[in-house]
Amino acid sequence: MTTWRDLYGEATTRLGSKIEARRIIERARGVEGADFFEGLGDPVTTRALAFFDTMLERRVAGEPLQYVLGAWGFRSLDLYVDRRVLIPRPETEQVVEVALAELRLLAVDKPTVVDLGTGSGAIALSIAKEVLTAQVWATDASADALAVARANLAGIGRAAARVRLEHGSWFSALPGLLQGRIDLVVSNPPYVADGEDLPPEVVDWEPADALFSGPTGLESVTAILEAAPRWLARPGVCVLEIAPHQADEAVAAAYECGFLEAKAHPDLAGRPRALAARVGTAS
Repeated sequence: MTTWRDLYGEATTRLGSKIEARRIIERARGVEGADFFEGLGDPVTTRALAFFDTMLERRVAGEPLQYVLGAWGFRSLDLYVDRRVLIPRPETEQVVEVALAELRLLAVDKPTVVDLGTGSGAIALSIAKEVLTAQVWATDASADALAVARANLAGIGRAAARVRLEHGSWFSALPGLLQGRIDLVVSNPPYVADGEDLPPEVVDWEPADALFSGPTGLESVTAILEAAPRWLARPGVCVLEIAPHQADEAVAAAYECGFLEAKAHPDLAGRPRALAARVGTAS
């Protein structure tokens, strides 16, 4: 008789990680938290064993744990994720924190927010959940990514009524009536330079179009900064995730594109990660 404790031991040995082994066991059992330790001695059903084996083999083969599990936490959300979208990361959670702080400074009663290149919907859906009056638009050039975002949209309850998903590249996906009326533009755009080294677990599995921007890595960031002033209200703000080494260039690009203020905010490791660029002044 195979028990969950047996499988936990097997997964820990093969993965070299108790944390990853536990996550796979939790997913196979349908339990989490303190419930993990209850029933470890119970027998494993044939169906659950097959599910466990599949997940374990995928992870051993190098597939990211988040894709293996099919879900990952992001702020208050439990997001469905697969290879059609980037894996939500703590750095992006901090970008959302900066975006929320900027919204508080704007002090708009019913802010209009646009998340460009939404992917799984992590940024857009977090803002919709945490800012109860926000009207949120989320765009993506990938129809596959939007399908993932749509699945996640269905899981956020009443806040989903304030979110619109649109297919298209950056601002071109939006209706023209939004020009000059957007309070916050936020994005985690591609910012990796072509040919830049990335870990195999990233480059072999995550969507290249969401990672690589062009020869310098700043092409997408610059494209958003160039167009954003036409779409932003006054005052308005654009918050973009960037690579730490791009901070000085990104700030300079914001000023060149007509923003009045620009600053790179640090992530939890103290590295510049979120570019916040403002147009207009607060009243």
